[in-house]
Amino acid sequence: MADPSSYRPKPGEIPDSPGVYRFRDEHRRVIYVGKAKSLRQRLASYFQDLAGLHPRTRTMVTTAASVEWTVVSTEVEALQLEYSWIKEYDPRFNVKYRDDKSYPYLAVTMNEEFPRVQVMRGHKKKGVRYFGPYGHAWAIRDTVDLLLRVFPVRTCSAGVFKNAARTGRPCLLGYIGKCSAPCVDRVSAEDHRELAEEFCDFMAGRTGTYVRRLEQRMTEAAEEMEYERAARLRDDIGALRKAMEKSAVVLADATDADLVAVAEDELEAAVQIFHVRGGRVRGQRGWVTDKVEEITTGALVEHALQQLYGEETGDAVPREVLVPALPDPVEPVQQWLTGRRGSGVSLRVPQRGDKRALMETVERNAQQALVLHKTKRASDLTTRSRALEEIADALGLDSAPLRIECYDISHLQGDDVVASMVVFEDGLARKSEYRRFQIKSFAGQDDVRSMHEVITRRFRRYLADKERTGEWSGGTEPDGGQPVDGTTVGTAAEAGATGGSALPSADTLTEDDGRPKRFAYPPQLVVVDGGAPQVAAARRALEELGIDDIAVCGLAKRLEEVWLPDDDDPVVLPRSSEGLYLLQRVRDEAHRFAIGYQRVKRAKRFRSGPLDDVPGLGEARKQALIKHFGSVRKLRAATVEQICDVPGVGRRTAEAITAALAGAVPAGPAVNTATGEIMDDMVGTDDTDGMDEVEEPGKAGGPPGEPVSTGTPDDRRGLET
Repeated sequence: MADPSSYRPKPGEIPDSPGVYRFRDEHRRVIYVGKAKSLRQRLASYFQDLAGLHPRTRTMVTTAASVEWTVVSTEVEALQLEYSWIKEYDPRFNVKYRDDKSYPYLAVTMNEEFPRVQVMRGHKKKGVRYFGPYGHAWAIRDTVDLLLRVFPVRTCSAGVFKNAARTGRPCLLGYIGKCSAPCVDRVSAEDHRELAEEFCDFMAGRTGTYVRRLEQRMTEAAEEMEYERAARLRDDIGALRKAMEKSAVVLADATDADLVAVAEDELEAAVQIFHVRGGRVRGQRGWVTDKVEEITTGALVEHALQQLYGEETGDAVPREVLVPALPDPVEPVQQWLTGRRGSGVSLRVPQRGDKRALMETVERNAQQALVLHKTKRASDLTTRSRALEEIADALGLDSAPLRIECYDISHLQGDDVVASMVVFEDGLARKSEYRRFQIKSFAGQDDVRSMHEVITRRFRRYLADKERTGEWSGGTEPDGGQPVDGTTVGTAAEAGATGGSALPSADTLTEDDGRPKRFAYPPQLVVVDGGAPQVAAARRALEELGIDDIAVCGLAKRLEEVWLPDDDDPVVLPRSSEGLYLLQRVRDEAHRFAIGYQRVKRAKRFRSGPLDDVPGLGEARKQALIKHFGSVRKLRAATVEQICDVPGVGRRTAEAITAALAGAVPAGPAVNTATGEIMDDMVGTDDTDGMDEVEEPGKAGGPPGEPVSTGTPDDRRGLET
């Protein structure tokens, strides 16, 4: 626990102007971000007598080890910078609303030639019209099914659309009249886009025009005694009215507004938002947060507005935002909302009438959400606390392991050997800190040696980061800077930059920016997937690095036994033990993550080809070469001049391509195993395979996410298929 006076800045050093400040802990991670109209007055409030501070504020200032600030011109700029830093650094002591689900939206892809209606989640894309959010995806599909009678817009995927265009036959919806079938040219692209625009207008609340138009056409058809067409129009009108009934009118003046309500107690707060468009409730969402700082209702509302509109622009920000309490001061927030929308936004508290009555409904929803969350969390928190205590008792730890890291090795008969690292904090997965490794110090199958390499690499990075921040000064590099077992165990970036140096330089690490990433934060417990040999390898790796304050255990799959270093017999936890359940979840998550990465690597290796070794030849030019020549075999037979005819390929690149193909050993013809057909060679599409640690993408087991470090290509196995 730090003494705030040890890092308190001198009063004269702090400017008396608007700005944003950051508190950092001993690991240089940002733990709190705040804004102030006067930095001098605000920061002085944190360095008073600890007994006079709010308990959560006292915890924050004693956890911090330094404070820094950035001066801005206006309070609006301070608000924008605060939001950006909270999103970037994810500070542990800031209010962060946890959305209880990824809400589905009804989306119309107006950025495509033939717009498509579909359900979308996640980040919003440019050129796509969104309606919602909805509580359930089935509610969207029910609404769309009704509206397709009147607005037969395309709903199929790109693959189905292309297949229908190729075969000349539309899908089932095209046959039953719920799609205008632009795939087979039943309507032109312009007519289909007009249909999509009308669909969007109806969803945006402009419903009366279309209902009246259909009623007029129905009357005309009946007068002309075209009763079948009149009956179809009658059914269309019924479908539209049924879709309109799904969102009842709540404000008679066709108001566009968002209503934000807050329910709170001393520890937590729940926020509910109703999106009203055209006087109808078009969407609803809710968030819950821990009150980790002393905060008023107005400040909670301000944080909710930041999260709600931080990524929105234009009409996504309504003209009117109704809240239970106004932020203090309210002017910067209102100016920020106006800037996001591009026109005036009214931020106020409803006092009477329909809007006040609707706000009371939103507040009741917030109260119910808070009660439901506390009921679920009480059970979940008790279970997780008991699990961590059982693990601490079984392993003889001094305290519960609040951060657990688990490692697993995956390969296919010794090929594509990879490892995974997953992180659980307070019994919950922290996917942003997952990492993946390639085993590159040796070839073949050796799980024990692989585990030793991965643990060594992970904690070398930890020690290097401590040395960089001054927390560790061993005088010499761990292990004297020599590779373990005569091999290089640095990351791909280290190997590429230093030619195999075991310990990375400061240049290869993350800048000192406070982001909670990389390997700067040590665990209390390391779990390995395996038995005594893997545990011994992990312990040996830590001892070689001089680390003796991190516990190690292994969980064997066969009998679910927990192995400890230097113990001949395993620890057997009861089958009903919450501690065993938690260890199993951690182990299974590491296994799943490793398997996903190993499959990705294997698939990339199978798709690799001789063109992958040509320096400077990217995916676009590889595809252009194959499109121009038809196959790798024909490309191999081409001259340098013929290759230069391909757009974007210069003579030097053409010579490199010729040399690469001349050195590659031609494989036999590829055979389609289903039909027996002999196929031409195809080019591989493998990217640079030298990435080392990679954060998990949005869905585990999918394609690799953004690389944390990349190196040089290694051990290419060009396959010509």
